[in-house]
Amino acid sequence: MPHNIAILGASGYTGAELIRLISVHPSFRIVALTGDRKAGKPMASVYPHLRHMDLPDLIKIDELDYSGVDLVFCALPHATSQAVIPSIPPPVKIVDLSADFRLRDPAAYEALYGKPHSALEMQGEAVYGLTEFYREDIRGARFVAGTGCNAAAGQFALRPVIAAGVIDLDDIIMDLKAGVSGAGRSLKEHLLLAELDENVKPYSVGGTHRHLGEFDQEFSLVAGRDVRVQLTPHLLPATRGIVMTCYLKGAPDAVYGALAEAYASETFVQVLPFGEMPQMKDVRASNFCHIGVAGDRVPGRTTVVATLDNLTKGSSGQAIQNANLMLGEDETAGLMAAPVYP
Repeated sequence: MPHNIAILGASGYTGAELIRLISVHPSFRIVALTGDRKAGKPMASVYPHLRHMDLPDLIKIDELDYSGVDLVFCALPHATSQAVIPSIPPPVKIVDLSADFRLRDPAAYEALYGKPHSALEMQGEAVYGLTEFYREDIRGARFVAGTGCNAAAGQFALRPVIAAGVIDLDDIIMDLKAGVSGAGRSLKEHLLLAELDENVKPYSVGGTHRHLGEFDQEFSLVAGRDVRVQLTPHLLPATRGIVMTCYLKGAPDAVYGALAEAYASETFVQVLPFGEMPQMKDVRASNFCHIGVAGDRVPGRTTVVATLDNLTKGSSGQAIQNANLMLGEDETAGLMAAPVYP
């Protein structure tokens, strides 16, 4: 039997990516799409690349009838999910793609986002959605909070080596380069073509990037002690993709061994032969993450590079991977398409 799916925020980039992926899913059927600013419009007028699909027109969230819906994807802007999700009636399952429920500590959320969380009862219920590390919790969950795309890339690179105890936890430097679609579809001056093209822009320098809250939370949990990394993000003149480069103090063979062992049986996270480096185009529009490891000319230093597509493995693909587990489907269903190249 197919599972009936609703997507809240279908007019955004992650909403459109969910629809694209679900179009080849063997068991998911889209029965409702919301987009408050574009309510009443057909999806073909919002995203012409979806014209071939038989999709319901966009409606407002308060017009959505949840009866018969098995699972809701919430692809809503920050601070909107926490206002909407508490009203979704059980037993409807929820996968949230926003930042609203990723942090377990309400004080950490308030410090990063500048205001108190308005749905603390749901925040405590949310399971963190990094599938490869929370698989069994996700399988039994009603509500899953997906990770940030940048946070996913960094955790795939570092969780196994932190858990293995093979690096200096007080000397972790992370250099992030990300495509512009991670900033969403809203009009912003610094994302105009004339501003972005032929340019690389550092941003949130000095420890102000909001995904640091996820690194603090998850790396400290894995290590059993506080871990604080140094992160410098850069915006690329590219539509989609993330490259996370991590500079570590630790033996290259030990780092590589920890990663290779951790992901040996994983479908979507692939560790390349030692010394081979991944690139964004190798995972474009796919649910795969590629990881490369190299030694440094300075003894005892190692570089780990992880790349993934921010809209797919970093967001909508991850959301479907989680939904598959929650609904008893094969985890890879709808997600095995090869990357788009070139």
